[in-house]
Amino acid sequence: MESPNPTPQPIGLLLLQRGLINAKDIDKALAFQQQFKGRFGAILVRIGAISEDALLPVLAEQLNLRLLGNIELPDQADGILSAIQLSGLSSAWFQDQRVLVWAGADAIINCASRNPIDSNLQETLTAAYPSHKLSWAFARTQDIEGVLRLIQSNLPGEPHDEIAHLRELAEEAPVVELVNNLLSQATDDGASDIHLEPDERVFEVRYRIDGVLHLRMTLPRQRFDAVASRIKLISGMDIAERRLPQDGRISTRASGIEMDIRVSCVPGVNGESIVMRLLPKERADLNLDAMGMEPDHLQQFTRWINEPHGILLVTGPTGSGKSTTLYAGLEKANDRSRKIITVEDPVEYKMAGITQIQTQSDIGYTFARALRAILRQDPDIIMIGEIRDLETAEIAVQSALTGHMVLSTLHTNDSLSAFTRLLDMGVEPFLIASSVRAVQAQRLVRKLCDKCAAPATPTPSLIESAEKIRARVPTLFSGQPRWRVARGCTECRGSGYRGRLGIFEFLEVTQPIQEAIMRQQPAADMLKIAQQQGYRDLREDGLIKAWRGLTSTDEVLRVTGLSEGVELF
Repeated sequence: MESPNPTPQPIGLLLLQRGLINAKDIDKALAFQQQFKGRFGAILVRIGAISEDALLPVLAEQLNLRLLGNIELPDQADGILSAIQLSGLSSAWFQDQRVLVWAGADAIINCASRNPIDSNLQETLTAAYPSHKLSWAFARTQDIEGVLRLIQSNLPGEPHDEIAHLRELAEEAPVVELVNNLLSQATDDGASDIHLEPDERVFEVRYRIDGVLHLRMTLPRQRFDAVASRIKLISGMDIAERRLPQDGRISTRASGIEMDIRVSCVPGVNGESIVMRLLPKERADLNLDAMGMEPDHLQQFTRWINEPHGILLVTGPTGSGKSTTLYAGLEKANDRSRKIITVEDPVEYKMAGITQIQTQSDIGYTFARALRAILRQDPDIIMIGEIRDLETAEIAVQSALTGHMVLSTLHTNDSLSAFTRLLDMGVEPFLIASSVRAVQAQRLVRKLCDKCAAPATPTPSLIESAEKIRARVPTLFSGQPRWRVARGCTECRGSGYRGRLGIFEFLEVTQPIQEAIMRQQPAADMLKIAQQQGYRDLREDGLIKAWRGLTSTDEVLRVTGLSEGVELF
């Protein structure tokens, strides 16, 4: 067996020196170790201080062992199966231990594990291969399971776990570590959501990064029930319920970051689809000045959140950053001279100095009921998570007309559609015209990766589109154009993009717009009025950012869907 470093530095010290953990993580892990025992590195993963991906390279260096990547592991079933059969151990044992074995040259058996220094594992395999020399190496859990998945058809299946055993399985260390690793890796990758999707033979784990889903790992289907049970258990769901949708919430720590996680579980034909929305408790991006608004939009938005009364609406589909914009607006308005109350379902981020209320529809505590109650709390600013029905809309309007500033969201594709949506709910036109002060529509576009983005030459039609915008708002165009396209590199995982920024359209409800609402004029007529007062739509705002090289025109058109008349490079 390859010998580890005879005098290695403690793993905690190595991780601390590299800035991967902090002193509080060490204290917490030591306290855990004193009570429950276990290896220090594994404990750090279990408490969410670090991900397995970040830990294993340091462990391998500390112990002078190799860390095998996915391409270095065997991909032929015959070699692995032969080594398993030679051991006399069951295939189920190798699956449970998450260890790979395969024959090498000169009577060597290669062994890859996430924990190759486990004494029980070493003793078992040494006894199983008395005539062979063992060569040990580290390997990531997901890489080992990926190989096991490839040879799954040649391995005997595991018996189906009964519901009575699910709670017990959910508490087993390997399941706990797997779920913790999913959360830590998603945090390290900057994911906003984790999707667990079972199929007949496997289940996939996908992360939504910068608004796009990426396959992270594929695991054997028989492991899904234990993983699902673990997630249900820690999120407060009924662990035995598989027929009805359930929602839950987790408060935890992953990769050193405190976060709340919203969990949705929906039954499907192949099993339950589980989606986890990751919500860090501390948000560095709740800064209105850094969200990507152009100076004129930022000035307008800031002015309206500081008005004494009226309604400011933020619109867009799910995942367009509406809540983040409202939170950033509240953060800017929260100078402690005004009473700010929010009504949300659920409360996504907790904010100091603001009263936040969570609705509970199952006990009748709806948006409308909560709003009636908070009007007796002497609020200056009211934030409503979403206007969903006529009753909520009417209370929002009445609140605005009686001296309160109301911020809320609507699910519409653009700012002009907000008026149509309120009319469809049943709100009277004169009430909309007299209460709504401004509407901002928005989307999130991916930012080009500065490491690999390449210059591009735009077509004449694209130049013409940009020049039309420039003629209306020349102050937003400075210097030379910097059109670029995505390429892809290791820094951005081959996508060509890293991070996101917003594109916006802002519509102030001026007197001409009010009159158009009162007359219920068509959207096309209202658009002409808006353009006369300097309005620009989402695509135009996106092209300004593409002109500066912040994003690509492909990305702008992907998000807005407004591709008529625009050719690319």
